[in-house]
Amino acid sequence: MQDPALRTQSKGRDLNAAETTFAAALERIYETGCHDFAQVVEQLNARGDARPSGETGAWTLDIFEAELKAINASHDAAHAEHGIGA
Repeated sequence: MQDPALRTQSKGRDLNAAETTFAAALERIYETGCHDFAQVVEQLNARGDARPSGETGAWTLDIFEAELKAINASHDAAHAEHGIGA
């Protein structure tokens, strides 16, 4: 049996509403079998999905990467501050 603390070992904070919405959008896109990031970006644009940062405009590969990096950096900082399983 998995140690319950390991499920959230790198979680320094909960996803915010915009990140949760973005994660759900990505899951719906990935469920269609689309895994190529260029195609994911096309789908995000076609679906009109918002950026989790709140910035507006069309998705590009660079913006997609920047949004993911920003989320990861935020979670890394929260983990560093709050520790394992926060």
